[in-house]
Amino acid sequence: MSFTQAISQSGFETIDFIILVVYIILLVSLGMFLSRDKDGKEKSANDYFLAGNTLTWWAVGASLIAANISAEQFIGMSGTGYADGIAIAAYEVMAAVTLVVIGKFLLPVMIERKIFTIPQFLRERYNDGVGLAFSILWLFLYVFVNLTSVAWLGALAIEQILGLQGLAVSIGGLEVSMRMIIIIALFLIAGIYSIYGGLASVAWTDVMQVTFLVGGGLITAYFALCSVAGEGGSFVDGFSKVYEFLTTGDYEKDTHFHLVIQQSHNESAFANVPGIAAIVGGVWLTNLGYWGFNQYIIQKGLAAKSIEEAKKGLVFAGFLKILIPFIVVLPGICAFYMQQNADQFNHLQGSINIADDAYPWLIRNFTPTGIKGLSFAALTAAIISSLASMFNSTSTLFTMDIYKKYLNKGASDKKLVNVGRITAVVALIVAAIAVKPLLGGLDQAFQYIQEYSGFIYPGIITVFGLGLLWKRASSTAAVWTAIITIPLGVIFKLMLPDVAFQFRAGYIFIIVFTFFVTVSLLSRSSEKCELPSAEDRAAMMKWGRILGGLGIFFILAAAVVTIGGTMLPEDANPDNNVIAYLNDIGFQAFYFFGVLVGSSAVFLISNSKDTKKDPKALPIDLTLFETTRGYTYGAIGICVITMILYAALW
Repeated sequence: MSFTQAISQSGFETIDFIILVVYIILLVSLGMFLSRDKDGKEKSANDYFLAGNTLTWWAVGASLIAANISAEQFIGMSGTGYADGIAIAAYEVMAAVTLVVIGKFLLPVMIERKIFTIPQFLRERYNDGVGLAFSILWLFLYVFVNLTSVAWLGALAIEQILGLQGLAVSIGGLEVSMRMIIIIALFLIAGIYSIYGGLASVAWTDVMQVTFLVGGGLITAYFALCSVAGEGGSFVDGFSKVYEFLTTGDYEKDTHFHLVIQQSHNESAFANVPGIAAIVGGVWLTNLGYWGFNQYIIQKGLAAKSIEEAKKGLVFAGFLKILIPFIVVLPGICAFYMQQNADQFNHLQGSINIADDAYPWLIRNFTPTGIKGLSFAALTAAIISSLASMFNSTSTLFTMDIYKKYLNKGASDKKLVNVGRITAVVALIVAAIAVKPLLGGLDQAFQYIQEYSGFIYPGIITVFGLGLLWKRASSTAAVWTAIITIPLGVIFKLMLPDVAFQFRAGYIFIIVFTFFVTVSLLSRSSEKCELPSAEDRAAMMKWGRILGGLGIFFILAAAVVTIGGTMLPEDANPDNNVIAYLNDIGFQAFYFFGVLVGSSAVFLISNSKDTKKDPKALPIDLTLFETTRGYTYGAIGICVITMILYAALW
């Protein structure tokens, strides 16, 4: 089949392509306009890498979501929704709660320290070796994991939507696949404005991108549900039809409409989203590591006008995050319903060969002319905005943490900006070369990315979190924790291949946290320090005791359930026995959650009573954690919505 024939059979009309082209032209033009040098003034390093600290709360929130939502969500998460159901939405819902925690406790400390990059914080808090190690780690992850996976998944989606699978073009006698052409086009579009304009260009265009990706995503979900409802039916009728079908009869124990999956109902789905662990388990490691210490994400918060603007931006992002399951997971469930009722939908174009085909298949078949172009633009927006953020953060890491620190300490702002641009171009070229060898043949890419990210997040959370909040955290502990984290991940993967990766990540966190605390307490480099004020000590001790008590309670509860599970009568099962049910939903995740909560008690009580500190410990300033009434109400709103969702879809 030729390119022209494939396009003619894709269901796309001229108006759809016009909408897409207009969107791309508007995006690049806006990015270039916003990145221009004003009044002949050249960009400083702060202007290029942190947008001159000019971002308002709504720009921070929108840019956070635009950087986050990419093909990984639209394609990968929708694919897991198709295969396993709505439980994968736990990553999004719990991310909203995580943003509240980061906005209150972590981001204010980094902004107060005027941090450019996450490794810069590590250098200042520990030593140059720790900072350099993490700089190199993040650079490899961005170029060889993030950039490649987002571009590959995005190209796969576009290829599926347009019906271009397997097609190639001859260029100078060389056969180049359509997927590689699409990948290069995505890289170039994202690179044009992000490489020239820096973070300001990325962040302000992200405001427009979020409008498209949220609007386009909701529209796709709407038309998919209307198609299920049939002629004259509304999207509400479609949802009711899908919900009833997947919760009754032969599908009474189906997992697609349960946020908490039981192992006995679907072992493969439980392995991906292990029951209650998706609320209190390793998902916290993923979310805290990703949203709190991932350069291309947290850089948006660091570029805010003020600490208060950053905090409000994270709450705004939290509310947007709760929308994502309705944008990407629900369409995947609709596609599953259609596949189970294939006789009613046998007239459709294309097919779902692997789970990640679900979202592109829906766009191709169920969005009408014009709207199809808008939905396609939304998907393109998600891909391009994430790539743009990654290019900017890759250049920031290399320029500020390696070039300026080790290669040219006296570099001018102009030189730093130019090096940043060159770095981004090199990252683009390397990622384009590496993408095909590294990726391909994945069924559910979202789960793949989450699992292998889990190899590093236990160590990252421990090193960064305790470095920010505990005065005894030592450089020696940080270095060795960084060294042992990935090998532990590999060992646990080999020894416990059938254990859900969220549990494995939790076990690794318990080990590295215990190791870090032990090494820090034995450190000979500690020095004497004055205790905080009596008022601060009282507050720390109060919350330390509360959190310590909760941590012990959670651990004991998990132990009771685990031991009780070995003493059940022969006829006990999850339907007639509480202990069997709790084991079936992964209650052992509370071992990890107890340690996570208890870890807060460790540093709070230590900060209150310990007369020693690490020489590079950060000063303890509890006023940084104070929030406005608006932030408090927003945080409560996010938590209430989360509880309602879990109560309705448990």
